[in-house]
Amino acid sequence: MNTNDLNNIPLWNLDSLFASIDSAEYKAAVNETETLRKTCEEFLETADRFTREANSNFDFAQWLKTYLETEDKLIASTQTLSAYAYIVYSTDTTNTEYINNLSKIDELKNNIHQLEIKFSAILVSHQIYLEEFYNRFPEYAEYKFLLEEILEESKHLMSPAEEKLAGELSRTGGNAWGLLQEQIISNLHDENGKTFNEIRNDAFSNDPAVRKEAWTKEINLLSQNRIAIAAALNNLKGETVSLNKRRRWNTALDRSLFTSRLSRKTLEAMISVIEDSLPEWRKYWQKKAQLLKEAGTTASTSSQKGIAFYDLFAPLPSKNSSSTGTENSLLTKEWSFSDAKEYIIKEYNSFSKKMGDFAKQAFESGWIDAKVRPGKVGGAYDEDFPKGHQSRILTNFTGTFSDIITLAHELGHAFHFSCMKNKPAAFFSYPMTLAETASTFAETIVKQDMIATCSDEDKLKMIETDLQDASQVLVDILCRFYFEQSVFEKRSEGELNADDFCQLMKDAQERSYGDGLNEERHEYMWAVKSHYYSTDFDFYNYPYAFGQLFASGLYALYKKEGASFAEKYCTILSNTGSMSCENLCLQAGFDITKKDFWQNAINMYMEEIKEFCK
Repeated sequence: MNTNDLNNIPLWNLDSLFASIDSAEYKAAVNETETLRKTCEEFLETADRFTREANSNFDFAQWLKTYLETEDKLIASTQTLSAYAYIVYSTDTTNTEYINNLSKIDELKNNIHQLEIKFSAILVSHQIYLEEFYNRFPEYAEYKFLLEEILEESKHLMSPAEEKLAGELSRTGGNAWGLLQEQIISNLHDENGKTFNEIRNDAFSNDPAVRKEAWTKEINLLSQNRIAIAAALNNLKGETVSLNKRRRWNTALDRSLFTSRLSRKTLEAMISVIEDSLPEWRKYWQKKAQLLKEAGTTASTSSQKGIAFYDLFAPLPSKNSSSTGTENSLLTKEWSFSDAKEYIIKEYNSFSKKMGDFAKQAFESGWIDAKVRPGKVGGAYDEDFPKGHQSRILTNFTGTFSDIITLAHELGHAFHFSCMKNKPAAFFSYPMTLAETASTFAETIVKQDMIATCSDEDKLKMIETDLQDASQVLVDILCRFYFEQSVFEKRSEGELNADDFCQLMKDAQERSYGDGLNEERHEYMWAVKSHYYSTDFDFYNYPYAFGQLFASGLYALYKKEGASFAEKYCTILSNTGSMSCENLCLQAGFDITKKDFWQNAINMYMEEIKEFCK
């Protein structure tokens, strides 16, 4: 990328938020948030006192209205401060003032979390008055879902003393085991000092020998640490099994589904459709393996028709090497940021003017920080601010097509938030199942347009990129779901060791990948994925598959209904924090508890596999 293009990559403008963490306005916002927290605490103490004294003068309905009004201001203020504290830190990670400010805001958030526990207890003891509350204050009807969710969750809490003790013990229990796994993985390196993550990145190398060597090293390093990592997973899952019993969850999956606002019926319908599609995914991998062998770009010597695990992310060989890197190729050309801006606005406009206008506003209002520089975090994210209902997007733009996809993805998150404008801040939070809807939908618009319009070779590579991504989110996620399900079943019966985990992973890979893989597999994937080591969210896997298929299902509806779908889409996004996944979709006119929706969603990838195999 030339110097002029580099100079035109933007930094974001934060003037409409705060001038700095030292500004009077920011300090005033911190003080205001603390005042709101104390006010909520006083409200809770008043309710608690009236409850203990059985005071007949306590007007719970009026109290609840006032509390929710104050709490909403607190949520909005806290979210704004938290987002701002992180974004300024993320572009200057060595700044000790930013680090200390992050810690200060985290402490404030922890104190606010204690209010949520107290509010839950008050709500439970006065739930008989909720109908009166809705009748007297009909403007709070939308809160019924959130309040009932709190009541349902309260059924799965131990006593306050036990919950407090569980939280304290988790610091040296489940959380500590999870941290151990993270520390082991982050400190692994080969004989040359190459880190484990650098070795894993070699899975994308053009050199087949490098890919295979990286796979061999990865397995050897994990094998050397198998006892410690297995102990971490065994003990962490053991703690979860014990706590779930005490909290009256029948299974870890039940707890996960509740958190995801998803019914088991919907999950089973989605899983069933993915399972039905497995033969087609296996054909895709077998065809890719064949192409790599024919081009001599694999180090696998297996006689089996499936692909080697280390070739799953291998780039396709070019049919015409002279075409690689030409200006006509959207995949290989160097994009300027202004090119990226025009392209994304055009793609967003192809769906709806509202979405295109939003993207234009984000670019022109200085909401995007895209310049790579020392001290800035890698990757990309979107942060949303209730203050002014605005967003900020961080990316690291280098001019590749993948940067375009990333930018479209993060702008999709921001568009999601824009659709929630004028909602109370309590509804800005939505489950992980719905969190990737708008971002994946935005990606799909860009990818599908490119597939339809680019050159034949770009089209093949674009389809393969899409299939590669989707297969990981669908089939590999299914593999992880199988594995975690079997781990919980076996762990409830007794202790598990590294051999047990390896066998369970082999079984899960066979059920999902089948003969799509040859015998060169990866039985230690249980040691790699940090999601298995989360104490806060069991089955940190199927929500990704839900998000991928939900977005492609919406895209299928859009292709069927045309431009009129855009308004329905915005309504869906605006209600993601207000109801269950099922009711959200029923309101939009479709039923996700039935296989039909998920089949329509996955058909796009089945057609891509057919075209790829041709």
